[in-house]
Amino acid sequence: MDQMGELLHEDAEFYFPKTQPLIGKNRILRFLSILFRQYPELLFEVQRIIHQGNSAAIHWKNRGMSRRKESYQNEGVTIMEMKNNKITFISDFFKDT
Repeated sequence: MDQMGELLHEDAEFYFPKTQPLIGKNRILRFLSILFRQYPELLFEVQRIIHQGNSAAIHWKNRGMSRRKESYQNEGVTIMEMKNNKITFISDFFKDT
């Protein structure tokens, strides 16, 4: 989380399925902290990255275990934009949930 905090712009925007938009570095970090408590074991495999200018689309698959020891897997795409070496925009799109 510390490394993620260093990468996020103060006014970054994060769009995550079934949630309200998260605006601002601190709100995004709080949300991710809660998410990772729900899924303490989560492994991502990057399938491909499409890069254009300051933007990238990352196709990934993940699998893991929830805190209730329930198996989890998903596939999706994350769109990211950067400005001055900081992430300014993140939007997740899920295939399986």
